[in-house]
Amino acid sequence: MATLFVTHHDCIEHDTGPGHPECADRLRVIQRVFEAEEFMFLHREEAPLGDIDLIKKVHDPAYVDKVMASIPDHGIEPLDGDTYVSPGSGRAALRSVGGACVAVDAVMEGHEKNAFVATRPPGHHAEYDRAMGFCLFNNAAIAAHHARNKFGIKRVAVMDFDVHHGNGTQDLFYNDADLFYCSTHQWPLYPGTGAESERGCANNILNVGMVAGSGTAEVQEAFNSTVLPGIAAFKPELLIISAGFDGHKNDPLAGLCYVADDFVWMTKQLMDLAEEQCGGRVVSLLEGGYDLPSLATSAVQHVRTLMGAH
Repeated sequence: MATLFVTHHDCIEHDTGPGHPECADRLRVIQRVFEAEEFMFLHREEAPLGDIDLIKKVHDPAYVDKVMASIPDHGIEPLDGDTYVSPGSGRAALRSVGGACVAVDAVMEGHEKNAFVATRPPGHHAEYDRAMGFCLFNNAAIAAHHARNKFGIKRVAVMDFDVHHGNGTQDLFYNDADLFYCSTHQWPLYPGTGAESERGCANNILNVGMVAGSGTAEVQEAFNSTVLPGIAAFKPELLIISAGFDGHKNDPLAGLCYVADDFVWMTKQLMDLAEEQCGGRVVSLLEGGYDLPSLATSAVQHVRTLMGAH
């Protein structure tokens, strides 16, 4: 078993307009760095189109129809103040969902040890009936539901280390005691959710706010004292990572001070936890990361770690 890398060119065709931070170049730089010789043994798969019916089991069906109907024939249309769609956005969003689900399949069926899904648009801000924060559909939540529906497992955990709180994943998990959402994020910051008092229906939500300027020492303390014990106590049968690399010190959209080695350390801790809890089954999904050089470096370090190279 090895690490699976999932992506698709359609996700580059999602055009958010000039100057938008969640741009196609994010995916271009990631695809480019994984062409290096050291990744020649990385297993690869193209993201299939996701199943609309599956998306409607997680999101409001009327909302899903509304998003797909909003895709323009030409030009760029806003869904909210910072979330835009273009002619290629519908297929890109379906590829993001399909990529997450095909990665779950590969890991749950034992074909791969773990997987990294590099697609866009990202997903963790998408709520039950609302697009926001560059996100249309919640890829992590849909992947979790897919894993339960198809493979009969009960407990799925999502660990989100994006610098922004994944309000959408929290929203979709809040009232399901068998879904666990944990987030480390800069606090206070967009979208304003993620207080430590937000605990879910069965203490199945675990938020760890990080003050601006936090770096290696602070994130390691958060993981060791709160994140890892919290996920371990839940005893997940699958661990999904919402892998946002915008906590990097060079990222323009926030103020945490992580370096690439912090993503190595976090990934290693989560892999060790998954090894103990769920046979090492980890599916990692790209979320944020808007400084292109540090995004590329951090993603490489993350995948090297998944491959066991660190």
